[in-house]
Amino acid sequence: MMGSGFLLRLCICAFCLCQSLAQPDGNECLAASAKSCGECIQAGPNCGWCTDASFLQEGMPTSARCDDISALKEKGCPANKIENPRGSRTILLNKEITNRSKGTADKLKTDEITQIQPQKLELYLRSGEPQSFELKFKRAEDYPIDLYYLMDLSFSMKDDLENVKNLGTALMDAMKQITSDFRIGFGSFVEKTVMPYISTTPAKLLNPCTGEQNCTSPFSYKNVLNLTADGHLFNDLVSMQQISGNLDSPEGGFDAIMQVAVCGEQIGWRNVTRLLVFSTDAGFHFAGDGKLGGIVLPNDGKCHLENGMYTMSHYYDYPSIAHLVQKLSENNIQTIFAVTEEFQPVYKELQNLIPKSAVGTLSSNSSNVIQLIIDAYNSLSSEIIFENKKLPEGVTISFKSYCKNGVNGTGENGRKCSNISIGDEVKFDISITANKCPKKGQSETVTIKALGVNEEVDVVLHFICECECHKDGIPNSPECNSGNGTFECGACRCNEGRIGRLCECSTDEVNSEDMDASCRRDNSSEICSNNGDCSCGECVCKKRENPNEIYSGKYCECDNFNCDRSNGLICGGNGICKCRVCECFANFTGSACDCSENNATCMAENGQLCNGRGECICGRCKCNDPKFQGPTCESCPTCPTVCTEHKDCIQCKAFQKGEKSICNACKDFKLILVDDRESLPKLNEHRTVMPCKEKDADDCWFYFTFVSNSTNDVTVYVLNKPECPSGPEIIPIVAGVVAGIVLIGLALLLIWKLLMIIHDRREFAKFEKEKMNAKWDAQENPIYKSPINNFKNPNYGRKAPAPL
Repeated sequence: MMGSGFLLRLCICAFCLCQSLAQPDGNECLAASAKSCGECIQAGPNCGWCTDASFLQEGMPTSARCDDISALKEKGCPANKIENPRGSRTILLNKEITNRSKGTADKLKTDEITQIQPQKLELYLRSGEPQSFELKFKRAEDYPIDLYYLMDLSFSMKDDLENVKNLGTALMDAMKQITSDFRIGFGSFVEKTVMPYISTTPAKLLNPCTGEQNCTSPFSYKNVLNLTADGHLFNDLVSMQQISGNLDSPEGGFDAIMQVAVCGEQIGWRNVTRLLVFSTDAGFHFAGDGKLGGIVLPNDGKCHLENGMYTMSHYYDYPSIAHLVQKLSENNIQTIFAVTEEFQPVYKELQNLIPKSAVGTLSSNSSNVIQLIIDAYNSLSSEIIFENKKLPEGVTISFKSYCKNGVNGTGENGRKCSNISIGDEVKFDISITANKCPKKGQSETVTIKALGVNEEVDVVLHFICECECHKDGIPNSPECNSGNGTFECGACRCNEGRIGRLCECSTDEVNSEDMDASCRRDNSSEICSNNGDCSCGECVCKKRENPNEIYSGKYCECDNFNCDRSNGLICGGNGICKCRVCECFANFTGSACDCSENNATCMAENGQLCNGRGECICGRCKCNDPKFQGPTCESCPTCPTVCTEHKDCIQCKAFQKGEKSICNACKDFKLILVDDRESLPKLNEHRTVMPCKEKDADDCWFYFTFVSNSTNDVTVYVLNKPECPSGPEIIPIVAGVVAGIVLIGLALLLIWKLLMIIHDRREFAKFEKEKMNAKWDAQENPIYKSPINNFKNPNYGRKAPAPL
């Protein structure tokens, strides 16, 4: 009983919290102001449309039928009346991945080999709701390969041509370790045949080389040999090739790559692994460089081969890098750049721009070209990259890869897996989302392909732009003001020129003053109580930012959020606000439903309401005497306690202290003396126990305990010996004080002595420093003459001559 009201409030608060968390979704649906079921389901994946004809209240617009699914159910729309179509996925073609081994007797055709599964799907997309499917890729063994060797035949590649002449048979033998179905072709390029790329003098057009060198006429690109399985034919035709020459260092290789990519029939490409080996020792011209030769038309990306020769090099500019990337990708061609070490940095940058391409270092005479091709092929074939063609407007796609050794990728990294060996299977999760319906609503097909692989996945997209009930719509229905609209999904979709919930108005009559008058309450000047708009003589109430706050009523005069509040909650959380008045739940009353009729919260532990000291009003105790406090009037902070009240009486009876008159006035109770505090009664559920501790006049503590049983008989247990504090020990205190004074004096003396020593040492050091720094003036006046003259007797020290 006591906790039921608390639990009810807790449930209501949790419900309000859930509503607030769900608010953004509801806003998404309501903000769309959908006038039909089709518009509603395009507003968001959680939006539903209520088809119940009686769902709308007076003043509510047609768009109120569109809301979050849970919100519609809470507003009373039956679950079977809510339109909420969902997307779906169907696999149309799902051929198993081929398990083909090298050397098997049964050779499959290339179109019978499957490396990607599934091959075709059908998705039904609802706006905002993603549809996902799994894509598998398994690298097939002994997969056929077409390799086209495109070589720079400018004069600097003369020694390279000698080594390439035997490339056909040697490469055939090497590639047998990888595939049993291998074909090879050959083409060459030099430069555009206009100035300033070549010399156009007649002699140089015949032989562009200097000195006695015999060179062939310059050309842009020449297809020497279509793809063939005959390695000897490759050697023979390449042996017949001659070096040519040009004036500038960059070559016209991009023209040649474009023609190799787009001239599939002339080159002989099959629908297998396609490799293009681009061999050069120089840089390249690209889009815009053709202006130097007066060529301004951009490359058209079409095949212009006649008798194996590119005939439009003088007419079209070089292709751009982006144009090359597009054509190489469309034709599933993987490029290997075999270039000298000097141009490695340039082609490394180009590799970053061209997916599924590799760069190898070519020796000065191309002697390592076979190993370079094999290494580059292994590198390219060990990586799979998926891309998709242009998506319809409003459609997005995302990839997540599950590669070898538990390596997963998302975003752009989710499109690829690396280090794939033959027979390895990797998986991709692909998710497609439509954020809106296309204008025409027709189906679209999105193609997903793996770069360098001839297989594709077709995904047919169907867009869910209308509800199922749309099919059952009744044109010119009598429900819509005598046939002025189509009645579908429980609402009217008005014909052109008609508006209103039931299409009852013409657009020409909307601004009529007569119609505005019917939207005023009691001839008030306010139209729709300033909470709505007058449409066709009826108020259409405004929508609030919070979808749970609603205006209603014929004149939008009602709402469900302006009722009295308690504890910050509308109707105290104990009722529902209807037209600004609280309708309280059971056991609650008051304008804010804050008055509980449940007395459980006023019940004291003794079974009495408010301990018999007050009245229970709205679930709370109102104490009769102000000195009583607490939820059940159980406490009295200013009242003396039982211990204090009977202190003197216990002293008198137990210890014979105090006046005898006090003993005579004491209440009758049984008194029992005990020897220790452990013998005092403890609390238990069968009797009331009040332990006490009081101090007497001698500052001694005495302990006693009041015990009352069910018949209110009182027994007092008293500890027979009070606890009196012992006197202080004088001698130890005096001795301690004296010793402390002496020790403090000694400590101060030692500190003084130490400070003096430090001071003296500093003074002495200062004196020594000054003594060392003393300087004496030893200079003399240059005109000074000493007053002292020294004379010496020349005969001093000589012996006297002997007398004659």
